[in-house]
Parts: sequence; structure tokens; C-alpha cells
Amino acid sequence: MDNETPEAQHWGTLRRKNVVELDTETLRRYDSEYLWHPFTQMSEWEGAENIIIARGEGSYIIDTDGNRYLDGVGAIWTNVHGHCRAEINEAVKQQVDRLEHSTLLGLSNDRAALLAKRLIDIAPPGLAKVFYSDNGSTAVEIGVKMAFQYQQQTGNKQKTKFIRFDNAYHGDTVGSMSVGGIAIYHEVYAPLLFPTIKAPSPYCYRCTLSPEGDCNSCGLLCLKELERLMEQHAHELAGLVIEPSVQGAGGMIVQPPGFVKGVRELCDRFDVLMIADEVAVGFGRTGAMFACGKEGVTPDIMALSKGISAGYLPLAATLTTKKIYDAFWGDYAELKTFFHGHTFTGNPIACAAALASLDLFEKDRLLESLPPKIDYLNRRLQGLLDLPHVGDVRQEGMIGGIELVVEKDTRKPYHWEERIGVRVCLEARKRGLFLRPLGNIIVIFPPLSISLNELALLMDGIEASITAVTG
Repeated sequence: MDNETPEAQHWGTLRRKNVVELDTETLRRYDSEYLWHPFTQMSEWEGAENIIIARGEGSYIIDTDGNRYLDGVGAIWTNVHGHCRAEINEAVKQQVDRLEHSTLLGLSNDRAALLAKRLIDIAPPGLAKVFYSDNGSTAVEIGVKMAFQYQQQTGNKQKTKFIRFDNAYHGDTVGSMSVGGIAIYHEVYAPLLFPTIKAPSPYCYRCTLSPEGDCNSCGLLCLKELERLMEQHAHELAGLVIEPSVQGAGGMIVQPPGFVKGVRELCDRFDVLMIADEVAVGFGRTGAMFACGKEGVTPDIMALSKGISAGYLPLAATLTTKKIYDAFWGDYAELKTFFHGHTFTGNPIACAAALASLDLFEKDRLLESLPPKIDYLNRRLQGLLDLPHVGDVRQEGMIGGIELVVEKDTRKPYHWEERIGVRVCLEARKRGLFLRPLGNIIVIFPPLSISLNELALLMDGIEASITAVTG
């Protein structure tokens, strides 16, 4: 003991007390030396005065120095009821004392079974089965594999391809990247990806199909182009993958009314399976429990994650119809089994958090509480159009996107090297907000439980930050 360094003695004391409490500078040093952060150029991160979060409280996250930040992105689109909600905390604690994990390979567990029933009860009608995994990428990849194998086992062996949309993001596994459409994320991995058929997305502000560039007069040309592609390729199409209502990572691109329903009708007409990626938009984010439900659409396969456990624990689910499930039914020797699985599939602690979250939807009447907040967000977003460098605002429920431009008349974008979105978010941090941009687009994605007063603080800070950076 006498030969230990002061740091080693400090750690020994903390271990004996079963706590880890280090000063901010030490934590920053450990972070820089040992962590590799996602979507981050580490040459800019290492050695900087980065925020280290230690606690959460309602709509706020709190760093190791006690600074509070209003969480404008809901812990990257996962938080529903606010941070450290007592009811979910208690459900997790109780489950830890009962069972930490049990495999679904050859066994089941009570939390996984109960959650599966609850999910089917609230899902669009016709979805009947739940396959668990642990994140949005895997939930989508499972959907793609299900669709492919379904076609193979129902006499459609030529149906091997998928339609993907421009500006789509479905995750970072090889399969989910293959059905994505954002070059900065996917292009470098092109040799690893399977071929797909690309369809235009309804990016109305930057429409590439309308001669006038005016989405209000184009009559959904993107849907007409999708129809042409499906007619041409129907014989080889296994499925279509879509983020219904909003393309998130593509820039909070909101689809026009009727688009999702139109996609469903085309899939029915050309016998193509519709895979809905509701990872970001599910669980109340659009104002309805699920985005597909807003247009009365039931997809063949629906991928869920993020809000499913209210941002507490990694959990995902892929829901599908009995028609698809039945195609995998047979004698073992037929090898129709869906040979896919994850170690922590149906983890009971994660499922307990998800069940507590669903209870809170009912207890707090959360969906019923959203319309005033959605209306307020709409008014504030529309007001931002008066700023000289706000080219477009987009909204669906409690999702907002603000696209910043150099010139409004020409819609000229800021060059990516100017990092205008990053600069606005750093300015917002000075005002007690945490935001994360998508290029030139400022994202608004707070906890659904945010109060109107907190939403006003968020929008005031965003407006002031945009003005300070863009002039």
C-alpha cells in the first residue's frame, strides 16, 4: 500500500466504497485516452473541454461540474418521459432483484412475453408477432432478412432485391447500410453492401423532380417515380424499406400527407413487402403512437427501438404479420427456421423498463398532452422563417428541423466545411441547451414530457443562437 501512487490509492478507496467519483479533468483525460466516440473526428475531440454528463433530471442533463443543459435531442431521439423517471427507475430496480438475464434460446421470460403482448396490442392492426433484438440497426436488418427469406420460402426465389430511398438512414450494420441512402455514412463501405434499387425521397424543399422546384404543385412526382420503379422491378423485389413520416438522419425530412399511404398501396399492387423503420418516429414522437397509424397503414414488417424503453436500456423489436410468420412454420428438417438471434434478445431488465414506459403513456395520458406542445412548436418554427438565414422549417409532431442557408432566394446551402450547424449548437450550449445538428440542419427532438415553459426556453435559445452565429 505504501508504494502505491496517490491515484492508485484513490481508486482503491473508491473501489472499497463501491463508488467512482472523479474530478472533471481526470474524467476528460480518461475519455480522451481510452474512448472512441461515434460519428466523431477524434482529432478534434481529444484534449478539448468536453462535457461529461453525470446525472439526469426531467428534461435536463447535468455535467460533473453541476451545469444543467436542456436536452433538445432527447438523448439522441430515445427519451420519452424525461431523465430518471422514478417509476421506470423502480421497475428496473425490482427486476434486477428478480432476474438480470435469461436467454430466449430454449427458454422464455415473463417480461419478454408480457411486453410482446403489449406491443401487439398497440401496434397497427394485423401485426401479430414480435422478434426482439437490441438496437435499431439490428431491428431493420432482421426485417430485411425476414422479407428475403419469406420470398425464398413462398416460391418467389427471384425476389431478392430491395427498394431504398434517397436520404434514408436505417443503421450501421452491413444490411441496414445497404438499404440506406446517405453517402457520407455509407459510400466508403460500398464494396461491402448488397445492391438495391434507389427511389427519390420527398425532400420537398430541395425537390429534384419538379421543374419549378415547388413541391406544392408537383403532385407527388416522387410517388409516381416510385410507381415506375416498382412496375419495372416488381418481379425481383422482395421488399421496400421506409422511414414513415420523417427521414431522420437525412435531415428531418417530412413526407407530404398521403405519401406513406401511397407507398403502402404500391407495395400491395406489386406484391412487395413494406418494411417500416419506426425506430426514431415510434412511441408518440409524431403525435400518434406509431407514424404508420396516422395514415391508417399497417406495414408487413415494422422495426422499433429508441423510445421503446424510454431511452433507458438497449432494446429493439421487429414486428410482423402472421402471414410472414407462417412462411417460417414447418418441420425442423425443412430448414424454414429463422436462423437469427442475439445474446441479449428479450433481456428482462430492458423489457421491464419498456413495460413501465407503456404504463406511463397511460398514467400521464402522454399522447393526449402533446397537441398544445405540437402547436406551440409549429408557431415558433414558422416564426423562425423571418430570420434571414433560415431557409426551411419542417415539423411532424414533436420533431423539428431548421435548415440554414446562405441565401434564401436561391436556397444556397452553407458549405459543409463551414460547420454552421455545429457552430449554432455550440452557441446554444452557452445558453444551457444541448443540441446535435445534422449538417446545416438544427434538430429539435426533446423528451415528449417537456413542459411548455421548457419548450419555450428551448426555442428561445435556438432562435438566439441562430441569430448570433448567422447574423
